[in-house]
Amino acid sequence: MRVDDFDYDLPPELIAQHPPPARDGGRLMLLERSGGAVSHHRIVDLPELLPGRALLVVNDSRVIPARLRARRASGGRVEVLLVERVEVRAGCESASPGSEQWHCLARSSKSLRAGELLTLEPPPGVPAPPPSVRVVALREAGRAVIETPPWPELSAHGAMPLPPYIRRPDEPADRERYQTVYACDEGSIAAPTAGLHLSDHLLGQLDRAGIERRAVTLHVGPGTFVPVRGEEVEEHRMEAERYHVPAPTAAAIAEACAARRRIVAVGTTVVRCLESAHGAGAGRTALFVTPGHRFQVVDGLLTNFHLPRSTLLMLVAAFAGREQILAAYRTAVEARYRFYSYGDAMLIL
Repeated sequence: MRVDDFDYDLPPELIAQHPPPARDGGRLMLLERSGGAVSHHRIVDLPELLPGRALLVVNDSRVIPARLRARRASGGRVEVLLVERVEVRAGCESASPGSEQWHCLARSSKSLRAGELLTLEPPPGVPAPPPSVRVVALREAGRAVIETPPWPELSAHGAMPLPPYIRRPDEPADRERYQTVYACDEGSIAAPTAGLHLSDHLLGQLDRAGIERRAVTLHVGPGTFVPVRGEEVEEHRMEAERYHVPAPTAAAIAEACAARRRIVAVGTTVVRCLESAHGAGAGRTALFVTPGHRFQVVDGLLTNFHLPRSTLLMLVAAFAGREQILAAYRTAVEARYRFYSYGDAMLIL
C-alpha cells in the first residue's frame, strides 16, 4: 500500500485550536461499517447510539506536563519533550542522589553536548529560581537522556504537550481540557483524544443506559504521531508503547465476547492495546494496524478525525475500509466538522 493512498484535502481553518466550550458539546458522525451510511449527531447522543449492553473500553492514561523550555549557558533556547522515565540502576555513575533520568526529544539551534547543564524556564506563576537539568547522553534523531530533579519539582516547570497543529501557546485551561476526566495513571505525552469528549455527566448517562465501562492503560508516546515518511506503508515501523490491561477489564471483555455483546473502543490507543494483549497483564506494543488486519476484540470505535497519511488514519481505515473512511472524511469537510485533537468525533459501528 502507498502512503498517499491515505491522503485527503483539509482546509486549515477546520483544524480545531480550542476545545468546544462544553466537554461533551462537540458533533458526532455515525458511520456504519456495513455499507458506509453516514448520519450526523452530537456527542451527547452517545447513550442512544451505542448498542444496548455494550462494553465501552477507555484509556485512563494521564498526560504529563512533558514540555520543558530551557536555556543553555550561552543563552540559546532548548525545547525538551519528556518521553519516558529511565529506571536508573543502583550504583550508576551518571545518576546523582535524589535525581531522575528521562528519555526525551530535544530541539535546539545547535547540537547539545553530553554533560551540558540546561536551566529551565519556569512557566508564569512558578517561583524562581528554576532548576537545572543535565544532558547525560545523546541519541540519534534528536533524542537524549537527561538528569532532572524529582518529578514533583520537575512537573511544576512543565507545560502541556499540545500537538504542533495547535498553533498557539498552551493555556491554563489546557491542564484540564487536554486530559480525560477519568485520567489517573501518569505517563502519556499526548492525550487519548477520543476520551476528551466524555464528561462526568455523559458518563453518568451511559451508566444509566446500561453501558458497562472498563479501563485499560496505554501511555501515548512519540510512536503514535511520528509521521509516515516512506512511500510504502509497509516500510513504517511503530515505536513501542507501554500498556496494561487490568484483570477486571480482561474478565469483562471475556464475558462480553461470550455473551456476544459489542465491545466499543474509545480511541485508537484502546484498539492497539486490546488487539495486542492476550488477557490481563502489562507489556509493550508496536502493533501497526493497517488495512488487512483481522480484528479479534473490537466491534466499534469512537475516534476523532485524524491527520492525512497518519498511522491513526490507517488504523481507522483498517477498521471501516479505506474508501468508506475517505468518503466519510470528505463529508466531514463539506459539513465543516472540526478536526484533530480538540475537534469533533466519529462513531464507527
